[in-house]
Amino acid sequence: MTTLSLPRLEALICEALVASNVSPANSTSVARALTAAEADGQKGHGLSRVPSYSAQARSGKVDGHAKPDARQGRPGGIVVDARHGFSYPAIDIANDMLPPLARANGIAAAAITRSHHFGVAAHPCERLAAHGLVALAFANTPSAMSPWGGRRPLFGTNPIAFAAPCRGRPPVVVDLALSEVARGRIMTAAQQKKPIPLGWALDTNGQPTTDAEAALKGTLLPSGGSKGAALALMVEVLAAALTGSNFAFEATSFFEAEGAPPSVGQLLLVIDPGAFAGNTSLPDRVAQLAHAIEQDAGARVPGKRRFNLRAQAEAQGVDIDAALIADVQGIAAGR
Repeated sequence: MTTLSLPRLEALICEALVASNVSPANSTSVARALTAAEADGQKGHGLSRVPSYSAQARSGKVDGHAKPDARQGRPGGIVVDARHGFSYPAIDIANDMLPPLARANGIAAAAITRSHHFGVAAHPCERLAAHGLVALAFANTPSAMSPWGGRRPLFGTNPIAFAAPCRGRPPVVVDLALSEVARGRIMTAAQQKKPIPLGWALDTNGQPTTDAEAALKGTLLPSGGSKGAALALMVEVLAAALTGSNFAFEATSFFEAEGAPPSVGQLLLVIDPGAFAGNTSLPDRVAQLAHAIEQDAGARVPGKRRFNLRAQAEAQGVDIDAALIADVQGIAAGR
């Protein structure tokens, strides 16, 4: 393992993307998001994504020079067309537009279409919570999980996230994939030639597997059994049907350079507490709830671990597999 400071890591990612036919502005947006993922301990959404992102930018599966286009169709609704580019520039636009719309209307939503990998779903929610807003995010991904009782992958891992402001402390943050584990964690295990726990995935024959490569070719298991599969269906409607994007089974892989753009979708939903219980009372009530959770020995407020890891990463840097760093350095050098 090699330790990199967060600024050095972000610069390396940016260099690799620019060398792979991604505009400097888009590279900066993507590098910021991947570095933040590493800082939060979400390695499946961090540096490990650079080889596949770069390959897709070089092949044209992702348009590295795309400039997202936003239009406001209703007072509280916007559509951001990522235009087959990376999702992060489109997310940045949505994050900028949503707070004033939520304050004006009480509730606002941004539908992101013709998009790509969403990364850490909690990050845009956390940024919106910093404005005193309650935020939810829904994203669909290429097919990885079958409906309950089925064997054909029709749903994605379909992450959902939530953040709410909390008086005197960081926001309460919930971030989870609707599969038993995010696909990015299995991808990282495959890159490192490590096994995965039983209960994460099935192989192509429908048998439980600890082989990460076999899991990537097979089917991930839903979190919570039939309930997780039902929620994944809900996200397909909210993130794909509602935004005019591809369903999971229509989308191409986030990992392979070949094929058409994935063209998946995301939905950000934002609530201004001022239209309901009040901008002052909500952070106090959330803080009261967080305190009650922490009074229960062994219980932990969701999101607390990520903030601890982030503070440590900002002070000490992050430990990253040396072989992966060398691979990304080679991309940055044009090799």
